[in-house]
Amino acid sequence: MYAVIKTGGKQHKVTEGEVLSIEKLEGEKGAEVIFKEVLMVSDDKEVKIGKPLVEGATVVGEIVAQTQGPKLIVFRMKRRKGFHKKTGHRQQLTSMKIKKISM
Repeated sequence: MYAVIKTGGKQHKVTEGEVLSIEKLEGEKGAEVIFKEVLMVSDDKEVKIGKPLVEGATVVGEIVAQTQGPKLIVFRMKRRKGFHKKTGHRQQLTSMKIKKISM
């Protein structure tokens, strides 16, 4: 059984027991999060596709850790002018373990 959920402006295909990194959600380690924006749910027999969301479908996840992504380097320069600027960015992430998918 799997589902497609929408969180942080992105869509993720999730299955029960899977651990995935998504954009930061508020909550402590061990807190339970319920995703109500479910776009599609599939089990062995049928596939339910929402218009745009599947009615009554929820995905329950548990926060495993609050982490940061890899450092991204942003380098800008203007040729022949001597201007250059180097900055970096690390995205705040939440590791989630999917506990239950319900139709």
